[in-house]
Amino acid sequence: MARYKDEQCRRCRREGQKLFLKGERCFTDKCSISRRNYAPGQHGQKRAKLSEYGTQLREKQKTKAYYGVGERQFRKYFEMASNKKGVTGENLLQILESRLDNVVYRLGFGTSRAQARQFVNHGQFEVNGERVDIPSYLVKSGDIITVRESKKDNVTIKTNIEVNSSRPVPAWLEKDNEKLSGKVIRLSAREDIDLPIEEHLIVELYSK
Repeated sequence: MARYKDEQCRRCRREGQKLFLKGERCFTDKCSISRRNYAPGQHGQKRAKLSEYGTQLREKQKTKAYYGVGERQFRKYFEMASNKKGVTGENLLQILESRLDNVVYRLGFGTSRAQARQFVNHGQFEVNGERVDIPSYLVKSGDIITVRESKKDNVTIKTNIEVNSSRPVPAWLEKDNEKLSGKVIRLSAREDIDLPIEEHLIVELYSK
């Protein structure tokens, strides 16, 4: 899969808002949006008015950046969403929220989705007692996500739990700090997702 190798903060500046890609840094004065709230590049301070297509494209790019998903996988998720019953845009967000790396982040084991993805890649989590090292693994209702027994002394994860203790866990998840685990009570609904995403623009873009 193609990876974005440039500075992550440039993506926030491109979208004109915080995407919270750098964890705790995004809440400090070091955040690029706080220091340079304009698009990157030579002509970044000359914001041009976006066309309808440009607005739709930026919404898609912003959503991909939030969840750390590439174009091919994002389109695959859109096709899955359009084939499901219900509202396509809401189905798309539900699928994105169901990714294992996002669930690990939502449970507070990672300070950012990128860090949570790295934890999963390194095989530090189990789903229903089975080691899973695929960040795009889609969880289901009733699944139990646990830090592997051999990784429960991981200092970074323990520190993250303390740092994120005040961050609310979504209503569709249940967290057990003592067991370092979480449970998917149900799949997420649109009202559970706190990201400023206008999913109808993405549906319009792919429907052209």
